[in-house]
Amino acid sequence: MLRLLKTLLFVALFLPLVSHAWWDKEWPQRTKIVLNTSGSGASLDAPVSNLLVALRLHSGNFDFASAKEDGSDLRLVAGDDKTPLQFHIERFDGINEMALLWVQIPTLAPASDKNVIYAYAGNPAAVAEAKSGSTYDGSYLAVWHFGEKDAPALDATKGGLKTTAPVEIDPNGVLANAANLNDTAIVVAGNEQLKVAAAGAMTVSLWIKPTSVDGGTLYQQGALQLGLQGGKLVAAIGKARLAGGEIKAAAWQAVTLSVGNGKASLYLDGVQVAQGDAVLPEISGDAKIGAAYAGLLDELNVASVARSADYLKATFVGQGNEGKLLVTTKEAQGEEASEEHNYFGVLVGNLTTDAWVVIAILMVMFVISCWVMVSKTLVIGRVEKANLAFLRRFREVGDAEILNVTQSAEMANSSLFRLYDAGIRETNKRFVAKAHLGDEKSHVLSGASIDAIKASIDADQVRENHKLNSLMVLLTIAISGGPFLGLLGTVVGVMITFAAIAAAGDVNVNAIAPGIAAALLATVAGLGVAIPALFGYNWLAAKIKNISADMQIFVDELVTRIAEIYGD
Repeated sequence: MLRLLKTLLFVALFLPLVSHAWWDKEWPQRTKIVLNTSGSGASLDAPVSNLLVALRLHSGNFDFASAKEDGSDLRLVAGDDKTPLQFHIERFDGINEMALLWVQIPTLAPASDKNVIYAYAGNPAAVAEAKSGSTYDGSYLAVWHFGEKDAPALDATKGGLKTTAPVEIDPNGVLANAANLNDTAIVVAGNEQLKVAAAGAMTVSLWIKPTSVDGGTLYQQGALQLGLQGGKLVAAIGKARLAGGEIKAAAWQAVTLSVGNGKASLYLDGVQVAQGDAVLPEISGDAKIGAAYAGLLDELNVASVARSADYLKATFVGQGNEGKLLVTTKEAQGEEASEEHNYFGVLVGNLTTDAWVVIAILMVMFVISCWVMVSKTLVIGRVEKANLAFLRRFREVGDAEILNVTQSAEMANSSLFRLYDAGIRETNKRFVAKAHLGDEKSHVLSGASIDAIKASIDADQVRENHKLNSLMVLLTIAISGGPFLGLLGTVVGVMITFAAIAAAGDVNVNAIAPGIAAALLATVAGLGVAIPALFGYNWLAAKIKNISADMQIFVDELVTRIAEIYGD
């Protein structure tokens, strides 16, 4: 009774600490996303508000087969598993199993690996709710993802500003598509949306992959200009000038100009490389992007606030290919009840289609192997028991009765009796033939007749050996083919996982590990088929070898006794 009370007390105290309510039971799939701001992640020193985070989904962290084809059943929920988050989908490809979402994080705590949000999917009745404009708060003046092909680039905020001409698109952007520029500027016509008052604040951030770092304007509007010169990042804010950082050719780099509170700062890959005094003049008129610049350009953000260093660092780490900010874990409904990992569930949940096919084949092979081992064991057991019963009876009879050993019920499965029966049948056949010819020595056998009888018994012995070894080839197939088939599933699974990771651009270990671990499950399945089959085969082969030896000995003994009794 005391033990029961202790157990109940443990359950009452412990379960509330480890359980998470499921946001909505109609959404059976959930991906847990940890935003790591500790030293192993983005390493933030101060909280960040209204951070725009790029969330990459792929086969390693999301079950596309369970989601709707267009991703309209996706929902993003805060760590309390109650509060919906604003997000929009830039790209969702269910066939190639990759997607890119933009999520607004209201508050991100520093130096913590407990910042959690959840992505839900799998409700076929759900309708799309995500709208790009609602993802951005009032601080965003314009955001261009450059995802449109053969069309003007469209601003993703509520303003929806368009470039004056179509933009050439390259599919190899830092996240998805990128603008491909060749000394031709992208122009956005002057609009009140892009106007910033004098002495106000402004942040321009973008990713670049230049083919040349000698010069070029990245963003220019009124008296504000951000560009490249002599391999460095340069900026002009009215009369103020800034320069710093080493720009590399043919490599993606995050570039930011932040102006506000009498200061201007240049950032390269989230790190401040230059700072100086500057007051923002009134910014208005056309915005020119990429004048005299050659290379790729992606994710251009213009904001009416001066972004903090921690905000820019989180943006760089979250959008970059190193993937240190986001740690994703795919979950199934019911797994929220405990913090303990269901490792087998993770493996099964990340199996690719080819791995399922291989494992299904291996399961069939395993069932067949088990059936062969069980059935052969039963057959061999019956044969051994029947052979012992026959040998006892055979050795009890005298010479006069050697041709008259009858089969009893316990000898029904005796291979020795069948050989004995073959020998006696051949012997009696010769006795009858000689009596029919009127031979006075009808019960006397010549040496040639005895050799013929032995040859006939040997032929039956070969047939008995074939019968004993029947189906054993299925075990050899399982032993030799199982591991190779499992290895095939693993190799193909690893290839698919790496292809999906490369396409999605998310290379952190948490994205790779589930897919690789699941792919290895095919090899484990192959070994799981081969190892029992190997043990079973060796044991059965030894038993069959003993029965075969007993049959050979018995044939010699039978022929010898027949020769002694009836030989001439």
